[in-house]
Amino acid sequence: MPHSEVGENCSLGQNVFIASNVKLGNGVKVQNNVSIYEGVICEDDVFLGPSMVFTNIKNPRSAVVRKGQYLTTYLEKGVSVGANATIICGVTIGKYAMIGAGSVVTHDVLPYQLIVGVPGRAEGWVSTYGHRLAFGKDGRAVCPESGEVYSLEKGIVSAINLHD
Repeated sequence: MPHSEVGENCSLGQNVFIASNVKLGNGVKVQNNVSIYEGVICEDDVFLGPSMVFTNIKNPRSAVVRKGQYLTTYLEKGVSVGANATIICGVTIGKYAMIGAGSVVTHDVLPYQLIVGVPGRAEGWVSTYGHRLAFGKDGRAVCPESGEVYSLEKGIVSAINLHD
């Protein structure tokens, strides 16, 4: 893994491969059987579930060399990716988003968004603790574990007074 950075307090499971030019922030947890290819950037506290997959080329062909054409895939702070999910290269996944097990992410994901299915589709919102948020008519939701308050305005979730 030349030219790669692995932050403090990271956990790497069995059969993990980290290519060149990868960046893992502090506290990243990579479960078993995950390959992290060139161009992947994970901020602090990202969770990569068992056997999840990153791609690095949009249109791979065995007979066409496309090294050097890798697209950057960016996972912001606190993102969780479930087991066997696939992240298509070139997307940005917003902070604290949660990608369900087996989902295929083909487009950018908003912060706190819950993505499930094939192809991945937005099915709601989650807190920094990973709990599904239920927004009231006032556009607010409270995490049942932390008590943190969230606001939903114009299709965007914002955390109010988090300790982050």
